[in-house]
Amino acid sequence: MPQLGQLISADYLQMLVRFLLCVATNWVIVNRLYYPKSKRRDFFFTFMLIGIAIFFIVFFMIFVLEDMKGKTGIGVGIGMFGIFSIMRYRTDAMPVREMTYLFIVLCLSVVNALASTMPIFELLLTNVLIIVCVWVCEKSLKVVPCKLVQYDRIELIKPDKREELKEDLRKRTGLDVIKVEVGGIDMLRDMAVIKVYYRNENGGTTIDGKVKIKQTEFAES
Repeated sequence: MPQLGQLISADYLQMLVRFLLCVATNWVIVNRLYYPKSKRRDFFFTFMLIGIAIFFIVFFMIFVLEDMKGKTGIGVGIGMFGIFSIMRYRTDAMPVREMTYLFIVLCLSVVNALASTMPIFELLLTNVLIIVCVWVCEKSLKVVPCKLVQYDRIELIKPDKREELKEDLRKRTGLDVIKVEVGGIDMLRDMAVIKVYYRNENGGTTIDGKVKIKQTEFAES
């Protein structure tokens, strides 16, 4: 029976260690720091799988091209990182917070894939530093959940009736409304678009920049 060392090269075993470190770091950032506030399972799925895919693409491209053309593989790997960092899905625009987390996941995957000569302890320390930075930023950021509402009682959007507007929204939505912002106003249909900020102790999804929500999004939430 051939031994494990004969079947798998030392470089590949080192790659597996860095891969597990990359996945563990991404999981901590996405599952423990991002998800508790957003509750977006679709972005959770996207962040984790993109991180895995980018790691293997960068690693194998550099590993193969270094054997063929020396150090040119590093330049190609960085170029691939640039391409994937600006890639755009044909869906709704991604919020700034989600885009930031996507960029962090991409950076971590590329760093762990490129750091073939860095000692594991130093690579581990780098990943921990990134986790700490994200944690500090999340703790200092107070995210207030909000929803966009198409509101029909247009007479209550006046500044002097703001408390009546909040009370009406509390009764009709069941939310603990703390702040409202009036956006677009349609005088022909007596309707206004209002952004409602509310208090939710269990966390909630922030919906921004949308007037209507698709049925598929109800199924995901």
